[in-house]
Parts: sequence; C-alpha cells; structure tokens
Amino acid sequence: MRAKITYFVTAAVLVFYFVLVGSRGVMLIRHGTLLTVTFGIAVLILPVIGVWFLWKNTQFVRRANALAAELDAQGGLPVDDLPRTPSGRIERDAADAAFAKRREETEDAPDDWRAWFRLAVAYQDARDTPRARKAMQRAIALHKSTPNPADPHPPARPAFEDRTQPVRRLRTKSSPSGD
Repeated sequence: MRAKITYFVTAAVLVFYFVLVGSRGVMLIRHGTLLTVTFGIAVLILPVIGVWFLWKNTQFVRRANALAAELDAQGGLPVDDLPRTPSGRIERDAADAAFAKRREETEDAPDDWRAWFRLAVAYQDARDTPRARKAMQRAIALHKSTPNPADPHPPARPAFEDRTQPVRRLRTKSSPSGD
C-alpha cells in the first residue's frame, strides 16, 4: 500500500510539473519572436515525453500487478521467506540461491509466463532492477500471447514468429563477460 501511495504522489507531482512547464512553453510561444517560439516548442516537448514515460510505466505496473493477482489466485506466487539483514534487505547469498533456482525453472519452460514472473521477482530480490524489468516485460508479453481456456476465440499467434531459433541463455551477474 505504501508503494502505491508513493507512486500516486510522485505521479501527481510530475503531472503538476508537466502542466507548469507546458504553461511556460505556451507563454514563450505567445511572445512571438523566433527565439521564444523555438524555446517554447522545445519546452513543450519535455512534458510530452514525460507524460508518455509516466503512461508507459503506469501500464507496466498495472500489467505486472494483474499478473501477480492471477498468479496468486493460482497459488504460484513465490513465497517471501528469504533471510534478511537487520536493515531489511534480502541477504545476497540467499537471493543468489533463489535466483539460480528460478533461472533453471525459466530455462526449462521458456514459454511459461509464470516462470518469467518468478524470475523477475528473483532478479529484484538480487537487486538487479533492469533485468527484473526485462524479465517482467517478457512475462507480460508471454501472458498476452497465451490463449485463455475460457475464451472461445483465442488470439492467433503472429505468422512472423520464428520458433526455430534456440532459446537464449539468461545472463547472470556472474557471467564471464562481466554483464
């Protein structure tokens, strides 16, 4: 609940900022000189990019939460039983062990959105947020392409999807390339 409140407060502050910056851009354009119109247009681009970014992140969070709710209803959410440090962070060795288990699970079932969701949680526990986000995006994409058994007209798979390519191995923090 605390994370939701923080997210909504941050989003509200950003929207206020976008309106403020947008109004300054309009004021510059209304001034009418070549220089102020140019700056006004440049200033208006910032809120547009910001709104797009906020929208994409909100959609990502909504979709990830929907997957979490569905996985919870199925009884497949990973249990949060990892040992923690006195500050509340998950111990690194425990997170790495859980990650190894989730990585193997995902390699065994690369087309299962549930495995990718649990891998995203393991990445987050291991404090690798960029890879956690990519794994969650993969889970969302797989969930969209998975037919719903209750749906009489499941969506067709794209004709251009190449199923002949081998599954890429997941990179870990301990990879020799240093990724």
